[in-house]
Amino acid sequence: MTQIIALAAEARNGAGKGTARQTRRDGRIPAVIYGNKEKPVTISLEAVTFTRVLHKPGFFTHLYDVTVDGVTTRTLPRDVQFDPVTDRPLHVDFLRVSDTTEIVVKVPVEFTGHDASPGLKRGGVLNIVRHEVEMHVRANDIPEHLTVSLEGFDVGASIHISAVKLPEGARLVVTDRDFTVATIAAPSGLKSEENAAAAAEA
Repeated sequence: MTQIIALAAEARNGAGKGTARQTRRDGRIPAVIYGNKEKPVTISLEAVTFTRVLHKPGFFTHLYDVTVDGVTTRTLPRDVQFDPVTDRPLHVDFLRVSDTTEIVVKVPVEFTGHDASPGLKRGGVLNIVRHEVEMHVRANDIPEHLTVSLEGFDVGASIHISAVKLPEGARLVVTDRDFTVATIAAPSGLKSEENAAAAAEA
């Protein structure tokens, strides 16, 4: 079940750069709730509180119950604009979702079974090719992460998405190829031995 986080907001009257700048001067962050065939609602969020929430793991894969004037709307964050100099959030887009809403999300990849990988035991190095995988999922069933087991993989192995068990109800966005999620590369010492052996044979 997707984690749902409560978030308090205030209605924001007006739009445009001038109104947004004033909102930020007041210590708040402009935002909008849109989608689900309803009229967009402009809101503002308390800057310190939202920034704390923003920097927690999984921000874009959690649902947020945004409450404005006593009315709560279930949403999923879709975009955050940042100041290029200070890296502070400038604007947030929230998408309204329901029990039937299907969306595309980037799900973080988590690796397990390090101790059961012969390649890593021999000093191999795990090279992560994809830190996230795009999937079609229902909003209420967004997985916290995609688990990839390293058990049994030796040096030189490539771990493809076909070897990964997908969460129930999830579908891959990329379906035209069996893409690589990670590889196990040889340690530098082993590479040197292999190169020396190859040179001797030559």
